[in-house]
Amino acid sequence: MTDRKKPRILVCNDDGIDADGIHVLAGSMKKIGDVTVVAPSEPRSGMGHAMTLGVPLRVKEYRKNSRFFGYTVSGTPVDCIKVAISHILPEKPDIIVSGINYGSNTATNTLYSGTVAAALEGVIQHIPSIAFSLTTYENADFSYAGKIARKLVRKTLREGLPEDTILSVNIPNIPESEIRGIKATRQGKSRWAENTIERDDMYGNPYYWLSGKLKLLDENTAYDEYAIRENYVTVTPISIDMTNHEALTAIKGWKLKK
Repeated sequence: MTDRKKPRILVCNDDGIDADGIHVLAGSMKKIGDVTVVAPSEPRSGMGHAMTLGVPLRVKEYRKNSRFFGYTVSGTPVDCIKVAISHILPEKPDIIVSGINYGSNTATNTLYSGTVAAALEGVIQHIPSIAFSLTTYENADFSYAGKIARKLVRKTLREGLPEDTILSVNIPNIPESEIRGIKATRQGKSRWAENTIERDDMYGNPYYWLSGKLKLLDENTAYDEYAIRENYVTVTPISIDMTNHEALTAIKGWKLKK
C-alpha cells in the first residue's frame, strides 16, 4: 500500500453495472477507501478471460437515482480492468475487487468465470485482486457477503498476497447465523454437467440452449465446492501460472530430441 490515508479500490464484475451485487460491493468498499467502479454495460457472465479485439470499446458514465456511480465499458470484464487502468484511473489502484457474483465460482466453474477473470487481469497488472461470489441465482441476500468482502480486503491490504495469485471467495446464500466458518480451500475437481437442449426456430432451423449443473466430485471440506455445501465461506488462492509442475518434471524425463 501507499502512504495515502485511504486505499484506492477498483470495483468490477461480470453481471453488469446494473447488478445488485456490484452495488453492495461498492458500498462496502466505500467504508474502507476511495472507490472507482468500472463494469460491463450489460451482463457478461461466462466470458472467462475474453477480451475485445477489432471492435471499438465505448466508455460511458453511469448514474443511479441521478447520482454518479461509475463507468460502463461495452466489453468484457477483462476489458473493464484494462481500460480502467490505462484511461480512467489517474494511477493504479491499491486493490481490485470483482463481484459480488450471482452463482458460485468453484472447482472447474472458475475457468468460465468473468468475475474471476477480472481479478486475474488485476494480478497480471501487478495489483492484488479478489473475486467474490454468492452461491445462488435467486433470492440473493448480499448483506453478509458485503461484510466478508470488507474483512478480506482489509486483511489483504495489510498482509498482501503472493505474486500472481488472487483470492476467489465464495459465500453461501444463507443467514449469517448458519455460516459454520471461513475456510481456506483448494480448487476442487467438481465439473459442469451439461444439458444441451435442441429446438427449432420458426423456419425449422435448429438452435441450442446450454444448461446444466455442477456435479460434485470432491469428498471433503478441503475443496471449495464441498465446503460451500457444508455452509462454509471458502477462500481459494488461484494463480495465473497454470503449469502442472509435477507433469513438467515427468516430461523432462522423456529426454525428447528434435
